[in-house]
Amino acid sequence: MLRTKPFRYTMFGLLYFSQGAIMSYFAAFNAIYLITYDLSMTQIGLVSAIAMIPLVLKIFIGMLSDRVNLLGLGFRKPYILLGLLLQSACLAVIPLVNPGTHFPLFVILAFLTISGMALYDTCTDGLALDTTPAEEQGTIQGIMVAGRAAGVVIISAITGVVAQTTSWHLTFWVLAAVTLFPLPFVLAISEHPRPGTLRFEWRAFSAFRKPAIILLALLGALYSLIINGVNEITNPFINAEFGISLSVAGFLTTVWGVGVIIGGLAGGFLVDRIGQKRSVISALFISLGSILLLSAIFHPWAAWLFVILFGFAYGLYETVYFALSMQATDRRIAASMFSILMAIANLGTGIGLGVTGALVDILDYRWTLVALAMINLLALPMLPVIFPNRQSILSSDALE
Repeated sequence: MLRTKPFRYTMFGLLYFSQGAIMSYFAAFNAIYLITYDLSMTQIGLVSAIAMIPLVLKIFIGMLSDRVNLLGLGFRKPYILLGLLLQSACLAVIPLVNPGTHFPLFVILAFLTISGMALYDTCTDGLALDTTPAEEQGTIQGIMVAGRAAGVVIISAITGVVAQTTSWHLTFWVLAAVTLFPLPFVLAISEHPRPGTLRFEWRAFSAFRKPAIILLALLGALYSLIINGVNEITNPFINAEFGISLSVAGFLTTVWGVGVIIGGLAGGFLVDRIGQKRSVISALFISLGSILLLSAIFHPWAAWLFVILFGFAYGLYETVYFALSMQATDRRIAASMFSILMAIANLGTGIGLGVTGALVDILDYRWTLVALAMINLLALPMLPVIFPNRQSILSSDALE
């Protein structure tokens, strides 16, 4: 179905690279672009809020992909192709629309762009779940986490240079072209008919009544709360302590991204070599240690080392949790269940960003980092339930 390992790994890495590319634009450049058209921050916030709605709807996209073989072409492939083409087409059209005079049209295009990303992202996860043997799940998740981080780091740098030296038009067209990098690989795959045992069944959602799955979801919210909360305040903390420039802050973010790439690849290797329970414990304590080191930065030069170490912990923890979720997912509702677990993790991110800001006001940056580091330990009581009977690898069969 997906030919050789290098073919599969390259395809999944490129699909996540494309996702990282568009995330880098919306996270770092969308507001800058819209300000050039004299839009208010209220309007810019509205664009971002509406554009992100499809990420909330990913659960329903997962259900659609699990249930409907689109035009007889498959449960994953046609949706991935449609998502890539939609994202690329919208990016090609966006620079032709003046958001100052055609604001509603720009909002629609932004919404459709993220809709395309949500579509191929959700169905890529489903395809990975359908086709990846248990012994490769850590590796494939590491490649996808690293691919997304690489997209953010590389495309952020390219976007900044192209936008500054040429034009925004060319910037969007570059993003549209990057979106299509995975296209030849996706076109080359074919999906086999599903056996009856893997057909969509509503009763499979009863998995979410099981204590192990409930705590797995809470673990996702917890890890996401911690690492994204820390990530939110890292640059402001270093700036408050040492007065770094914007350019230095940008380079620190790049260094962090390199750490995420390395951590993602290392996390995949770790899961496949030592098992998922030990990997979770390793990721937990590496996260704890890296955050404590951040809190102890004593000189601007130390920031470079400690930031890349935190990036490593970030990528490692993400990969380990994603691999854990893959193993726990019921294949009858693969894309649906995985997207629900990711949605709960994203909820943790939202809570974490708010809580972290409040803690900084109450405490300060250093003690907030210490507090977030120690919150990691709340995961320890969850592990005996997530891994019943001391199993080293969580499996949906074990949860029956």
